Amino acid sequence: MTTLRRSPGRDRRVAPLLIVATLAITLADAGTGPQLHFAMFMGIAPLIAALRCSYRWTAAVACVYALCQVYVHLRLVPDWALASKVVGVFGTVLVAVFALVLCRTRLDREALHARTRMVADAVQREMLRELPLTAGPLEAYGFYVSAQEGARVGGDIYEAVQTPHGLRLVIGDVQGKGMPAIGAGHEVLASFREAAHYKDTLEAVAERMEQALARYNVRSAERGGQERFVTALLLEVRGEDRARVLSCGHIPYYLVRDGQVTERSDGEGGLPLGLGPLTGERRQSVAVEPVADDWIVLCTDGVTEARGADGAFYPLADRLARWTHLEPAELADTLRADLERFTGGELKDDATVLIVRRGPHAAGERAGEAPADQLSIARAAAA
Repeated sequence: MTTLRRSPGRDRRVAPLLIVATLAITLADAGTGPQLHFAMFMGIAPLIAALRCSYRWTAAVACVYALCQVYVHLRLVPDWALASKVVGVFGTVLVAVFALVLCRTRLDREALHARTRMVADAVQREMLRELPLTAGPLEAYGFYVSAQEGARVGGDIYEAVQTPHGLRLVIGDVQGKGMPAIGAGHEVLASFREAAHYKDTLEAVAERMEQALARYNVRSAERGGQERFVTALLLEVRGEDRARVLSCGHIPYYLVRDGQVTERSDGEGGLPLGLGPLTGERRQSVAVEPVADDWIVLCTDGVTEARGADGAFYPLADRLARWTHLEPAELADTLRADLERFTGGELKDDATVLIVRRGPHAAGERAGEAPADQLSIARAAAA
């Protein structure tokens, strides 16, 4: 029964302390005579237990409180009339019963919240796969932090898939926050996952993503909502030396080569998704030349525009240059901890970092002449 579930870590100390305090005050009353009755104020004890403890511990505190109060009313106040004593005992029982009802209600709500949270977490995990990502030989470590408290997802999107057209990866940032931004991000991400498998070019994939966003914006406008746009960066690898990058208004990415960090703006200049019809210009991807053992680091502006206590922006490039010796998983953890320290744990926008490289098994595949579409996006993103 859900109402009988323990609340871990809550009742181990609180309930025994309340019981000891109730008994101690009752004994103190017994030694002070009929003039002082501090135990009369101990009705707060079962109420505290109802808000902090399990049902069984709350019942224990309520029982101890009720017994102590009955003792006080029947033995320590001889000058009270019988009617006054009956009223006092009846009030004590009401407080104890109210505490049990309050505890049961709280636990039921907690159980409902837990079930709702479990469903929400499952839905959010389906929308954004948990890091690290793997797609063929690709490994993408990193972190995603939603600015909305209690949410796993927000306005940032990312995905990596292996398709008949090679490895394709996207990272994006939806304009705005809250549920509307999540809805727009879901539409764009779902269209990428579908189009990446069936469209031959990155330009065609981006077009399908923009069409999906346009349909979402029409529905949002009909409901009186705000239209959204999405910045996105798309990467593609076809073969060992064929790769392309397409930017839809997204911030540059970083190339880590031989311990050196370089900011890259390949494919920059395109408008964000949702704004393309304003100019009518077709987006153009650019070719890049892959070099073995390169890493790339992609992020959203929630990272680069995060501010410290002095108002300065987070120096991502400097931090990367300092920690290029770290493995991707360790680098991701280090960056996240450092970003939280830098901002004091108060991010104003969703923050996403992807550290993309070729997996350790990929070198063996290359030596054994692996298929062309098994190459790493991390190698292909370097110019």
